[in-house]
Amino acid sequence: MTTVTTGDKSIYTRRESEARSYCRAFDTVFTKASGSILTDAEGNDYIDFLAGCSSLNYGHNDPDMKAALIEHISRDGVTHGLDMHTDAKSAFLRAYENTILRPRRMDHKVMMTGPTGTNAVEAAIKLARKITGRRNVIAFTNAFHGMTLGALALTGNSGKRDGAGGTSLNDVTHLPFDGAMGEGVDTLEHIEWMLSNPSSGVDAPAAFIVEPVQGEGGLNAASKEWMQGIARIAKEQGALLIIDDIQAGCGRTGTYFSTEDFGIDPDMITQAKSFSGMGLPFAALLIKPELDVWKPAEHNGTFRGNNHAFVTARVALEKFWKDKSFEKDVQRKSELLGARLKSIADHIPGATLKGRGMMQGIDVGSGDLAGDICATCFENGLIIETSGAHDEVVKVLCPLTISDELLEKGLDILAGAVAKHTNNTQIAAE
Repeated sequence: MTTVTTGDKSIYTRRESEARSYCRAFDTVFTKASGSILTDAEGNDYIDFLAGCSSLNYGHNDPDMKAALIEHISRDGVTHGLDMHTDAKSAFLRAYENTILRPRRMDHKVMMTGPTGTNAVEAAIKLARKITGRRNVIAFTNAFHGMTLGALALTGNSGKRDGAGGTSLNDVTHLPFDGAMGEGVDTLEHIEWMLSNPSSGVDAPAAFIVEPVQGEGGLNAASKEWMQGIARIAKEQGALLIIDDIQAGCGRTGTYFSTEDFGIDPDMITQAKSFSGMGLPFAALLIKPELDVWKPAEHNGTFRGNNHAFVTARVALEKFWKDKSFEKDVQRKSELLGARLKSIADHIPGATLKGRGMMQGIDVGSGDLAGDICATCFENGLIIETSGAHDEVVKVLCPLTISDELLEKGLDILAGAVAKHTNNTQIAAE
């Protein structure tokens, strides 16, 4: 039997690809996780303000999900079933129908895709092009939709796009997101002009794809009015509206879907990250029934039938979404988070509060400063990352189930790190 020394990190540099990233910022070996706490090989505890980049909205190893999964495995429940009918899939679909779709008067079909968010995005744009017969897709500045080539074409970040190695990333037009052109500039007017002008060079779009809150793009949160404008323009253009709710969904903004209060009716919605409830690979595309024109096996994925994820996803729905109590608690914590972050931001010259719900952060104006703040946080027991075009936003994505005590403790660590790197002791004292 091979002896594994968890504290020895040489195996990673020796054998793991240079593509690894998070481990460079959080350079320790984690051995245990529970709730909102990660523990490393030396026994150090870290408050988790990253939560698997919003894949762990319900925290690490939720006891009810864990018990259900252990029971399923112990009775030799189906692990992998392609898209065959299984008891686990049936139970999940019924729970999703009863807790999410019917209460919101949604009749969308659930298309199981490959296991990650980028698979759901690929399916969405492929279907939009199939339905409309058009190739062009409208995406937005600062967007991030995934790393496979179709999704990467929709992504704005040059660093991510450079990974394509010269491969053409085409059939996409990037237009300005809400507020992207500065205060006082109505980007909807710009978008309407580009699409209505026959000499703009923009081809008729098959779809608009938009993140209501741009997680990787810097926590840019679109307004209700802007989202309604995009929905209207898409309809006028004969294009489909795709909401990318991979990071902002599953309760992250205070409601299950990030657009519930916006009065829009998306044609498709992508789901992934916290969709499984427990961090297991699981992604899907919600499609209006009349748009579900796929032929059998016209789009598929070997791991679209992750029955372990069906089990934990069902428990998450039944535990957290059977009534409004969890949603209300997330909204309460969102107010607490926003107030604390604003008090910190007010002491940093030029800093601004970004985001919405439990997906908020501080734009400190500099990627170097944000990186230093996050590094100091890690030294003091807090895992937190940056986002934005220049990594200038310190971004909070803690589990939605985090206790008030741990949330406050994590924010105290953040305030102390900001105070250290801005020479402002008043921040840490508040």
